[in-house]
Amino acid sequence: MNRKQKIVRVLLLLALVAGSVYVYRNADISQLTPEAISARLRAAGHWGVIGYVLLLTLLPLLLFPDSVLVMAGGMVFGLAKGTVLTSIGSLLGGMLAYFIARWLGHGVVKKLIRTDNLVDMTSGRRGFFLILILRLVPLFPFKVVSYSAGLAGVDWKEFALATLVGSMPGILVYTNLGDKVHDIRSPEFVFAVVLLILLTVVFTLAKRILDKRQTLKENDQ
Repeated sequence: MNRKQKIVRVLLLLALVAGSVYVYRNADISQLTPEAISARLRAAGHWGVIGYVLLLTLLPLLLFPDSVLVMAGGMVFGLAKGTVLTSIGSLLGGMLAYFIARWLGHGVVKKLIRTDNLVDMTSGRRGFFLILILRLVPLFPFKVVSYSAGLAGVDWKEFALATLVGSMPGILVYTNLGDKVHDIRSPEFVFAVVLLILLTVVFTLAKRILDKRQTLKENDQ
């Protein structure tokens, strides 16, 4: 390990410790609902925008579901602004995880997540298309895909583009759910729920197909 990697590893460890201490002292995890998060973002005023994007950027380092935060963003910023801010924050968060994996390697990433077989899947020329598919149909958690892409050496420009385009449907759905949460009879809310159900069905079918192919591959070996 060279000096640069050691410095980055120390900084990452300090960030994780500081973040954990802050969450432990200032937040009750059971109360981190979209309503509670949106209330805090509103109370922050103009700083709420920066805070929201920063939270999305740091999500790869936190054990927290991104859908809850995205819904909170929709409640505070609305569909249009919320989608833009979420896209920016999600891209930054994906790039953070990607470069952590790229710079620090498998040893550090293994302590943060389980990559399973994604590193092999995202290797080579298929990397861009597989990441695009995994973003469109979230077979694996967002940060797992990001870390795996970094480990596999997927070109960062291709990774960024696939993330930006592939994440958009999910961002629109959850942001719209948050934006219309107080008007559940509106056509927009109903449409978001239907689209979420469809994405879940597609995800389930795709996951079964992937698991079946993996099982057949292991049996052949």
